[in-house]
Amino acid sequence: MKKQSIIRGRFKKEMDEKASVFSASHSFDRKLLPFDIAGSKAHAKMLHKIGLLKKGECDKILKGLNQVQSEIQGGRFPFHDSLEDIHMHVEARLIELTGEAGKKLHTGRSRNDQVATDFRLYCRKAAQELVLLLEKLNKTLLEQAIKHESVFMPGYTHLQQAQVIRAGQHFLAYLNMFERDRSRLMNACERMDELPLGSGALAGTGLGNDRNFLAKELGFSKVTDNSLDAVSDRDFALELLFCIAMTGLHLSRYCEDLIIWFSSEFDAVTIDSSFCTGSSLMPQKSNPDMAELIRGKSGRFTGNLVRLCTTIKALPLSYNRDLQEDKEPVFDSVEEIKKCLEVFTAMLATVSIKKDLLSRQKNDYMLATDLAEYLVKKGIPFRKAHEVTGKLVQYAIQKKKKLSELHLTDYHKFSSQFDSGIYKILDLTRSPDGKNTFGGTSIKEVRRQILKWEKLFKKRHL
Repeated sequence: MKKQSIIRGRFKKEMDEKASVFSASHSFDRKLLPFDIAGSKAHAKMLHKIGLLKKGECDKILKGLNQVQSEIQGGRFPFHDSLEDIHMHVEARLIELTGEAGKKLHTGRSRNDQVATDFRLYCRKAAQELVLLLEKLNKTLLEQAIKHESVFMPGYTHLQQAQVIRAGQHFLAYLNMFERDRSRLMNACERMDELPLGSGALAGTGLGNDRNFLAKELGFSKVTDNSLDAVSDRDFALELLFCIAMTGLHLSRYCEDLIIWFSSEFDAVTIDSSFCTGSSLMPQKSNPDMAELIRGKSGRFTGNLVRLCTTIKALPLSYNRDLQEDKEPVFDSVEEIKKCLEVFTAMLATVSIKKDLLSRQKNDYMLATDLAEYLVKKGIPFRKAHEVTGKLVQYAIQKKKKLSELHLTDYHKFSSQFDSGIYKILDLTRSPDGKNTFGGTSIKEVRRQILKWEKLFKKRHL
């Protein structure tokens, strides 16, 4: 049986059935239920405080709201498209349960500021949960950095071998990325910390709502400053989507590294088989599917961000129904990034970078920069040193020899500044410790970074 809307008093007819189905959002905005209940409870208490609800009415409403929440969460609640959204469903059922008292709940409140409040509460909670997941990931990265601080590997630029690094430095690099993601979410939480409830439809109310009381009840440190902005603002949702998209991009980059390194051609890492899948045809295959799935979802996060940006871009003040389109992309991104972070963190804990990567190298041309710096220390301008070293590498390639296999007389063909001391630096395993500038990949610097993060995590009680 079709249920009548509780806000059709101005109209002679009920909404067209097709229009009713088209405009309904209760199929997805049910996620806002706990926040709608919390906001309605706070609003009821505020109405009692300012004398617009008697204590008995307030108690009746609070009890009724608990019952509505229980019915919906228990799957015993019938939904009707004519009631459009979760907010109208809660109110309609509350009126059935409490009669005249329930009809007073919406006093001094519009769905505009109600929805803005519920959605802000959801986004704030989601951001806080993501902060915790990122902290868990960052702790795992630190543990891996410690485990791999003395493991050597090629570092890459343009996906070409560049210089030797410590594997611990690579884990620490991503730790810096994900720490920025955590920090962005923390900053976004601060900007979300404003209560829009009490702004009404767009202009405030004339009933003396105590907005500071509402803010305290709902855990906000302050109230929004402008009612027009408060009901139409979705910056907090856009910021959350941006933070998620950035985290997704960082996850995608790391997964790309792991996918490449896991290939037979690189054979640089092991990943526990519980995070890999096989082939339906080829028995020998072990595929890093979890990493590929996470890499694929980065496009989904960016798409959701662009989707909401496009919805917001031309909306006049203040509230417009277009804003109903704000929730699905946020709900989707929040749910999926949580899964990605949980799976990636668990998978990362099983990753091990192989210790024999340098011994497998067919040449030692990653030492070319070390040679150039050797000449610079002899007083040769860097551009000249770069040219000399480049010619030396070309010479070694033609001779099919490593740099360390060339005779000193070979070196003298290119510069008289070379002496027997060059053979002290022509060692792939010694190269990283020469990179001792702040933030470099020497053992001293890698351990300094590790100690810094250990102290920071200890301060956060992780």
